[in-house]
Amino acid sequence: MGGQGLSLNELVVMRGGRSVLDGLTLSVPAGHIYALLGGNGAGKSTALFATLGLLPVMSGQVLVDGKDPAEEPDAVRAAIAYLPETVALYEHLTARENVDYFLSLADQSRTNAEIVEAFAQVRLDPTAQGQRLSAFSKGMRQKTAIALALLRKTPVLLLDEPTTGLDPQATQDFHALLLDLKASDVAILMVTHDLLGAVDVADTIGLIIDGKLASQWQAQSTLPRFDLQALYGAFTQARAGNTPA
Repeated sequence: MGGQGLSLNELVVMRGGRSVLDGLTLSVPAGHIYALLGGNGAGKSTALFATLGLLPVMSGQVLVDGKDPAEEPDAVRAAIAYLPETVALYEHLTARENVDYFLSLADQSRTNAEIVEAFAQVRLDPTAQGQRLSAFSKGMRQKTAIALALLRKTPVLLLDEPTTGLDPQATQDFHALLLDLKASDVAILMVTHDLLGAVDVADTIGLIIDGKLASQWQAQSTLPRFDLQALYGAFTQARAGNTPA
C-alpha cells in the first residue's frame, strides 16, 4: 500500500480575499503519522482541502504520491482516503452495504474474504456489520470508514479532527487502527486539537499559525516520545493568538 507519501511545498491558498495558507511546507512520507495542530482559523482544514484539490492553489505545490492535484485530479483522489470530522456514509445502509457501494463507485472489487478481514482489522463486531448506520455510534462509523480505507488500499489518509466526540476507549481503538495503517506504509496526515492523542500516535507534530508552520517536533525513539510541557506551552500560546517563542 506504500507510495511516495504527501508533501506541501510553500503552499499559498487564498479564501475570502486573504491568505489562509501562507507558505505552508510539510512532508509526510509513507509509513508516517503527521499530526497538524493549531487554533481555529489557523489553516488546518484548508490544508486538507487543498490536498484534495478542492481549493485552488495560488502558488507552491501539493504532491500526493508524486502527483499534483491540479494536473491529475482523478489520480490524486484515487490515492487518498479522506475521513472528515463527521463521517459521510449512508444512514439507511448497513456497514457492509456502505463498503460495497463505495468500492463500486471507486471501481474496485474485493472478495468477501478481504472485506471480512478488513472489518476484523478495525474490530467492528461481526453482528454490527449487517446493521444500518443510523444505529451506530461515532466510533463504529469511524471503524466502518477505516475499513473502507483499508479496502481501497490508498497510499495516503487524511483525517480531520478524527477523535472529536469519541469516548476514551473508542479513541484508543482508533489510535490502534492508525498504527496498523502506518505499519502498512500509509502516509497519514491528521489535523486535530487533541494534543494528547497526537503525542500518543504521531511521528511528527507540527503547529500551524496564520497559515505557516510555526514549530515542528519529531518523536524520540525513547520515552517520553515528546516533551509534552513544551508542546502544551506552544499550543496554548497559539490558541491564545500568540506566536511561540
